[in-house]
Amino acid sequence: MTVPHQDPAERRVVVTGPARHTLRASGYYRPRTEIDEQTTLGHTYVRSLMRSQLRAALAVFAVLTLLVGPLPLLFAAMPDAHRLEWAVLGFCLYAPLVLLARWYVRRAERNERDLIRLVEDR
Repeated sequence: MTVPHQDPAERRVVVTGPARHTLRASGYYRPRTEIDEQTTLGHTYVRSLMRSQLRAALAVFAVLTLLVGPLPLLFAAMPDAHRLEWAVLGFCLYAPLVLLARWYVRRAERNERDLIRLVEDR
């Protein structure tokens, strides 16, 4: 039995593991890789996003504190106004809380979009 002759150009090479050395093209910058590999620059990107999210959360907390904080003093000043308490808590606070939540979600999404735009545009 004879074995047919194989041309070296037709020979197949099977790679079973990941490449050990990858070369970066000069001038080619990939911030997404920086974030995935947790380099110093990637850490800076993530920290920037976290700070902007924290600023938005603290702004919502400050408005919420100013909105809800004085209510116990108001209710203590009027001890016989139980219906007013329920009206204030049930109706007057609902709309501002929903608007605050909506603003926070939009702000958080905008912060994330800004980071994505920064990472993908380079």
